Amino acid sequence: MRILFKTDYDVDIRWYEDRFVALCYAALIGALLLAPLVLSDFIVGELSLVLIWVVGGLGMMLLAGFTGQVSLGHAAFVGIGAYAHAWFLKTGLPLPLSIAAGGSVAALVGVMVGIPALRLHGMYLAIATLSMAAIVEQIFIRWESVTGGFSGFSMPPPAMFGFEFDGPSSFYYLCLVITFLLMAYAVNLLRSPTGRSWIAVRDSEIAAQSMGIHVSSAKVSAFAVSAFYCGVMGALFAHKVGFLAPDAFSPMLSIQLLMLVLIGGMGSLHGAVFGALFIVMLPTGLSFMKTWLPESIARQPSLEVGLYGLLLALCVLYEPTGINGRWQKIKYFFAVFPMYKKATFIRQKAFMKTERLR
Repeated sequence: MRILFKTDYDVDIRWYEDRFVALCYAALIGALLLAPLVLSDFIVGELSLVLIWVVGGLGMMLLAGFTGQVSLGHAAFVGIGAYAHAWFLKTGLPLPLSIAAGGSVAALVGVMVGIPALRLHGMYLAIATLSMAAIVEQIFIRWESVTGGFSGFSMPPPAMFGFEFDGPSSFYYLCLVITFLLMAYAVNLLRSPTGRSWIAVRDSEIAAQSMGIHVSSAKVSAFAVSAFYCGVMGALFAHKVGFLAPDAFSPMLSIQLLMLVLIGGMGSLHGAVFGALFIVMLPTGLSFMKTWLPESIARQPSLEVGLYGLLLALCVLYEPTGINGRWQKIKYFFAVFPMYKKATFIRQKAFMKTERLR
């Protein structure tokens, strides 16, 4: 049985709980660094796509999971970041600055969306953001001088200091560095007064306001940071697919981002990673499974969408805390073994949103 005793206030703001967790993270980083050396180019390419979705999942998690603001329009921020990054590259801006500038343009639009949406909650906020995504998609289609319209345009491979990240391994390392930096920023942001104000707003806006938190500023800042992350995702996604077209940023992309958060686990950065693995690996695994399925089932065009819906329904019914919640239960089982009790995780009435997200 492993029991963690907190003997210092600094324990609550550490990056890791104890040395064992630190060793696990170190082993994970080592495995990620060595992955291109032992895995095939196809798997490395899939891992790059997972890292790109982790960036977008972090943005959605900061807004929906930690601030309680549901959005169905984040595909617009992904598209804005992609097109802005492509435009800045054409003007000769270096790659790191271009990615940051693309994310900043998306963050600016996020502020413009967040301010009018301050009075909206729940379903009404989701409908408003979905409408915004539809408007932005039409702008992508009509603004042909910048976006190319339906014809689109090809994206050059990312290059920096004369080196091109044109191979699967080099692009994977680029995505890994950016994902690590943004993950570290999210961890520190949530420990700051800004991040704690987001969590307070998620739990109770009235209680947060009574403690002196400016609720409107907290919501707008959450929209801005979330849009920045999705803008960076769009910049990386543009290089991954190699071609930009408006239909790549349809409302289905927003639904996938929200599904990533729900299935991965609300209110957890680990949930963004688990959700990204699910979103990317499910189509790949389904393509392998089609060789074993009956031909009448394998040829169904909506098989992937139906499977998404089935798994989402099962997750909501039987594991509301998502994959991360199940992982926490597995860890707890081994931490207290053999004193584990099945009744420990019986769902009880929760009076605060924080309790429901544990």
